[in-house]
Amino acid sequence: MEEVKPQLIKITFDGIEVEVEPGTTIMQAARKIAEADESQGHLVPPAMCYYKPLPTSGGKCRACLVRVAAGSAKDPRPMPKLVPSCITQVQEGMIVENTTNPAVLDTRKSIVEFLLINHPLDCPVCDQAGECHLQDFSFEHGSVKTRYEEDRRTFDKIDIGPFVQLHMTRCILCYRCVYTADQITDKRVHGVMNRGDASEISTYIEKAIDNDFSGNVIDVCPVGALTDKTYRFKSRVWFSKPEDAHCDCDKCSGKVTLWYRGDEVIRVTARKNMWGEVNEFICNKCRFERKKTSDWVIEGPTKVKRSSVISANKYSKNLIAKPEFSLKLAATQFKPIGDEREYTTDIETVRHQSIENNDKANHRSLLTDNRN
Repeated sequence: MEEVKPQLIKITFDGIEVEVEPGTTIMQAARKIAEADESQGHLVPPAMCYYKPLPTSGGKCRACLVRVAAGSAKDPRPMPKLVPSCITQVQEGMIVENTTNPAVLDTRKSIVEFLLINHPLDCPVCDQAGECHLQDFSFEHGSVKTRYEEDRRTFDKIDIGPFVQLHMTRCILCYRCVYTADQITDKRVHGVMNRGDASEISTYIEKAIDNDFSGNVIDVCPVGALTDKTYRFKSRVWFSKPEDAHCDCDKCSGKVTLWYRGDEVIRVTARKNMWGEVNEFICNKCRFERKKTSDWVIEGPTKVKRSSVISANKYSKNLIAKPEFSLKLAATQFKPIGDEREYTTDIETVRHQSIENNDKANHRSLLTDNRN
């Protein structure tokens, strides 16, 4: 008997038509467009709490709000308010506006400001710097100024096991670690306690962290609230080089990313997809105990986005492409350099030319002063 495929739904996202299966969310539809054409990656709404591998995640941070200009072909009326794209399912004929709608972009700036109200400005000492989703979100949609004048909330650092430390002051309450614990433990005994500005990850997490997959809460955290104690303060991420590797492990898939500083493996993480999400959780033995190259089979360099600081001075053009924005900026603001020009390499000649150029500059300055 032939398998009956579900009828696809056609929607329009920022002027681009895409067909998806019933039950698909607006976020997933936007990602499908970007996966088919990487140049459209900027159209995808940001996600701070949504995490596809974690069921029921999303709908908490409001970073992915979009405007539905037409609800469906049957009812083309626009939705009265902006909706979270990560939990809103598509309808036939739906028209969605994201980057093309000024109200969405203005609201996104307000969301950034709200998330940064209590977030400490400790990027210079935070190990998540350089691969922090909140950094990227605030850089793309935030403001350089803050209107907040009250004291920021503070919490004591908590060791939630031998390998993980909790910095509750950095937490944005995305619930990702809670949903991860639901998957990796039989009986979760921690979560978000209290309400409002008193909300926090309960210290009862110390009881739930004693399992073979507890280190995965580090990978899913979008900020530096949960950090690897074996990696803390060892190196900035842009000074390290990621390599894909695997091993035979009886607990997990054994597929990881090794982070090198020179010949030393300074940390091991699970592999992430183009959206920064872990598809396969890894065990603590692979993450914290196997820190030698001889423990792994190296597959090759990890593919990293050119816009990421991790890629700085490490990858050739055939592995990663320059972002379209930087090319447009260079074309409009910088003059092309003619490589066919003659240039001087003789040190003595360079020294004399430098003296002459300084004299000319001083002479021009004197003329300007006399005219004034």
